[in-house]
Amino acid sequence: MKILGIGNAIVDVLCKVSDEFLIKHSLTKSTMRLVDEIEFKKLLSSLKIEQTISGGSVANSIVGLSQLGNKVGFVGKVSDDELGQKYEEGLNKENVEYLYHKKKEPIPTGSCLILITPDSERTMCTFLGTAGKISVDDVNKEYVKNSEIVFLEGYLWDEGAPKKAFDKAITHSNKVAMSLSDLFCVERHKPYFLELVKNRLDIIFANEQEILSLIDGKSFSEAISFAKEIKKNMIITRGEKGAISIKSNEIIECNSKSNLKIKDLTGAGDLFAAGYLHGLINNLSVKESLMKGTELSSKIIQKIGARI
Repeated sequence: MKILGIGNAIVDVLCKVSDEFLIKHSLTKSTMRLVDEIEFKKLLSSLKIEQTISGGSVANSIVGLSQLGNKVGFVGKVSDDELGQKYEEGLNKENVEYLYHKKKEPIPTGSCLILITPDSERTMCTFLGTAGKISVDDVNKEYVKNSEIVFLEGYLWDEGAPKKAFDKAITHSNKVAMSLSDLFCVERHKPYFLELVKNRLDIIFANEQEILSLIDGKSFSEAISFAKEIKKNMIITRGEKGAISIKSNEIIECNSKSNLKIKDLTGAGDLFAAGYLHGLINNLSVKESLMKGTELSSKIIQKIGARI
């Protein structure tokens, strides 16, 4: 297997809302907030659902990689309920090998309410459900060993069972990539993420906001200096300013695409990572990999949802 993704198995529920809706419910635009099942249902009760689809950050990337013809798999925890069944069917339909055997859990399958405002920004309210209970028993080390790259998401990292599952995956991997996922994740787990980035990861995906928060930096030049110093392959997306790959003293940039009809920014980072990793495992140059990531992210933001 080329790439094994391990992440939160979340069913995305997409709804269009006004800025006033966010203000009313004390939600910060463009961030992710964890909510319980009661709050999730309360928020959803007054909304019209645009689309429901199997999601999760790394799962979105893995589907993108599969659509590009790569042999990929995914591990994410669901319950044997209606949403869990839909989740598995969604991955199978995309030719992703779903390497988790679901069973009836005391907590239901996780869901993410994706609120899309008129400016196309997305604000997420996530009920992790059983996805947040992933444990070492859910990660088969043979699957990990037989993959060229294991791709993890920052959303998954948490103290207790998920952290142990994370550690097991990293310990047995040939090469490990991780997305910092969200500013919320970075600020919540900053010391742990910093240790991971410096000492345990080979490939790191982050946007400019996330990396500056991680290093308590004020300028982008500080992020570049940090990336050079740790000598890892760090890829930073910068929105309209494009994307940049830094590895030791090699710095390669790629411009963003212009004149896009943006509908929804959901999945932009996920699909960028898919394109870049596709280039990496198919021996494309760094510049070509950045361009592939930019191509996929440009496609996804011109449609609703995180799947092309």
